[in-house]
Amino acid sequence: MLDFKKLFSSIADAGQNLIGKKTVKKDLPTALQLCDDLTSFKGIASGIAIAREITEIYSVFNTDQKLNFFKELNKKFSPNKEKVEIKIAEYLKEKNEKSLNELGTAVEGNRQELIRRLNMAPNGTPFLVSMREDLIKFLPINPELKTLDEDIRHLFKSWFNPGFLRLEKITWESKAAILEKIIKYEKVHQIKDMNDLKRRLQQEDRRFFAYFHPVLKDEPLIFVEVAFTKGIGNSIQEIVKPKTDNNSNYDTATFYSISNCQEGLMRVTLGNFLIKRVVFEIQEENPKIKNFGTLSPLPGFCDWFLSLNDEKLKDILKDYDITKLNFLRSSDLKIGEPKIIEEKTAIKKLVAHYLINEKINNKPLNPVSRFHLGNGASIYNIIINGNISDYGYKESFGIMVNYGYQLEKLEKIHEDFITKGIISYSDKIKKYV
Repeated sequence: MLDFKKLFSSIADAGQNLIGKKTVKKDLPTALQLCDDLTSFKGIASGIAIAREITEIYSVFNTDQKLNFFKELNKKFSPNKEKVEIKIAEYLKEKNEKSLNELGTAVEGNRQELIRRLNMAPNGTPFLVSMREDLIKFLPINPELKTLDEDIRHLFKSWFNPGFLRLEKITWESKAAILEKIIKYEKVHQIKDMNDLKRRLQQEDRRFFAYFHPVLKDEPLIFVEVAFTKGIGNSIQEIVKPKTDNNSNYDTATFYSISNCQEGLMRVTLGNFLIKRVVFEIQEENPKIKNFGTLSPLPGFCDWFLSLNDEKLKDILKDYDITKLNFLRSSDLKIGEPKIIEEKTAIKKLVAHYLINEKINNKPLNPVSRFHLGNGASIYNIIINGNISDYGYKESFGIMVNYGYQLEKLEKIHEDFITKGIISYSDKIKKYV
């Protein structure tokens, strides 16, 4: 098989000979000058060499240098407003294909072209994924960089299109390097050790799938863990504990963990394609699996509840005595607190309100809910004490949510959610709405 990394390195060395071997200062002005050079060079070899120089300089930058680098790139390669206005006027006058294409080029600016050319470096794609991970960390206090991030994300959506990705079933026999990364990247339900991982991979009632990109060797992009259950699973502790019987009377695939492995690919939307592909794979392999659903975390619910004032709480719960929920605000709240069961009706009503009515940009405030509803799922059930762990209680007082994937209704539910903002939920949820 052709080794693209070695090929690019040899071309880069040839390009280095073309532009002259010299010691390059590893500072911000040099990096920015090389970015100018990169967007103006036409030759492949010289372009690869310059791209490699930029990646090597960036790799030694400290946090402040990286931030200044992004700010300068954002300004230097952003669209020229005067040029855009000229091209708008030309298009309105001529209204032909040529003037439309020139307008599009002017509106895009040079940021995307710079990113495309940086990708020519021998390690271009992993470098850019790592670079965007750095960029994302700066966005909360540097909102002006969002336009640069949007340009990178736009390109990533094409480069990481599921058509280019490889779906791989992960088993105990998979490469050790991959298994080690699976343990590292699991973000929903920590994998304690290799025995814990073995339980999730090896036995007949478990499946584990991951997406890989051909350029990022042995580096999973996103993975999903699946348990075969009788009905949708309702306890993460039950799902991850060692199997003690040979019962195979299952009819449901419960997706209990979906982890994005690369922070630099945040919001590139790989998970929805992964779930749909895995559903197909499971149906092909296990025809007796008729139902598909999730046992999902409820991140942010605890913080949302603690931010509520009494008036809002009364408005949601109506005639209920809200003082009965004061225990949830206690710093001494213990895992398995019996009052959670005693007040479960009121708590489920709060969860239903949070999932259905609390929104940002006309979409659910909860990110997991946004993801599954956008995939065409329905809110199926609210599970009290679904996750009785420190993490589970910190995030959501141990509450988890089942989302149901009704295959025959996926497209309609997805379409209604995207175009009309309609949130689908089951009869189990209706009594709390």
